[in-house]
Amino acid sequence: MKYLHTMVRVKNLEKSLDFYCDKLGLEEVRRIDSEEGRFSLIYLAAPGDSSAQVELTYNWDGDDLGEGSRNFGHLAYAVDNIYDVCQHLADGGVVINRPPRDGNMAFVRSPDNISIELLQTGPALEPMEPWKSMENIGEW
Repeated sequence: MKYLHTMVRVKNLEKSLDFYCDKLGLEEVRRIDSEEGRFSLIYLAAPGDSSAQVELTYNWDGDDLGEGSRNFGHLAYAVDNIYDVCQHLADGGVVINRPPRDGNMAFVRSPDNISIELLQTGPALEPMEPWKSMENIGEW
């Protein structure tokens, strides 16, 4: 058995691609547009690692996704420097819901309220400001 991907439904493809690709840094590895089914499937992966993919499912005629689903859980990505990644996301207007106070873990949410966990590769970084004094914002 082999892990293939995690699928998440998105309301606004442009906003979702901006978040996952331009801000989070994933790359599009494959796309399927079905005129007959009126949907697009966009597969994303971390640069250099297509073994763990996220499938964005966009229904052209819309989808009522509610407020996001906490029972979905989250997507998780290892990052080389959690502070740099969180700063890049914050600079792009992404709310850091659970800041990396411990130098090891942070959570953000996609435009469709999917929780994204960021974990420091290797040992935790030394706690540092402004992160170690930041409070949680909203749900993560």
